[in-house]
Amino acid sequence: MNLVIDIGNSRTKLALFLNGVMVESLTVEKLLVEQLIELKVRYTNLKCVILSSVSSADPIVINFLKTGFPYFLELSSYTSVPLVNQYKTPETLGLDRLATAIGAQELYPGKDLLVIDAGTAITFDVIERNGTFVGGNISPGLSSRFRALHEFTKKLPLIKASDDFPVIGQSTEEAIRAGVINGMVFEIDGTIDMIRKKMPHIQPVLTGGDAQFFERRLKNPIFVKFEITLIGLNRILEYNVEKQ
Repeated sequence: MNLVIDIGNSRTKLALFLNGVMVESLTVEKLLVEQLIELKVRYTNLKCVILSSVSSADPIVINFLKTGFPYFLELSSYTSVPLVNQYKTPETLGLDRLATAIGAQELYPGKDLLVIDAGTAITFDVIERNGTFVGGNISPGLSSRFRALHEFTKKLPLIKASDDFPVIGQSTEEAIRAGVINGMVFEIDGTIDMIRKKMPHIQPVLTGGDAQFFERRLKNPIFVKFEITLIGLNRILEYNVEKQ
C-alpha cells in the first residue's frame, strides 16, 4: 500500500493507494507525525510514501517519513518520472504541474492531452500521446483576479464568484464579476481552440478547485477529473519503486 502526501500553499492532501486504486483521501491544515502514526496503525501494509511540497516540509515529519517507512521518496525536479520532459527549464517546472500531467496520462493513456488546472493560478499543460510533456501556460486563477482588481486599485471592491452574473454589468460589482468570469471562460475555450488547430485530436481535461464552476460554462466538451495530482504522485512512486 502507498501513501501519497501533497503539501500545498494552504492545505495538505493525503491519499492511500492499493494496487493503483485510491482507497481513502483526506485533507488537513497541517501534516503532523501523529497523523502518520495513526495511518500506520490503521493500514499495517503501508510500505511506500511519496511527498510533494510547494515549500520546505517540517524536518520532524521528514525524519519520521524517512525512518518510519520501508521506502520514502521526496519529489524533486531530479526525481525519475514516467514522462519525457521537454520543458526548457525543468528545474522551474512546478511539481504539482508535473504530477498532474502524469496523473492525466495515467487516466487517459494514448491520447494527446491538454490538462487545465483551475486553482489559485490556472495552468494549461500539453502532453503528447507518446508520453512527452511539451509545455504549457500559466495565468492568474479566479480568486487571484478578483484580489488583483481590489488590491491594485483604490476603489474597486473585493468580490467573489457567483452563479448569478450578467454578460454586461450594470453596476461595478456586476462589471467585475462579469469581466473576470467571462474573461476566464473565453480564455479557457480560446486556448482549447488555439491548440486544437495544431493538435486536432487533443482531449481537454479540467481539474482544480474551480473546475466544477467552469465545467458547465465552457462550449468545448471536456473531461472533469479531480485528484489527478494525487494519482500522478502515486504513479511516480510506483515507477521509482519498480526501478529498485
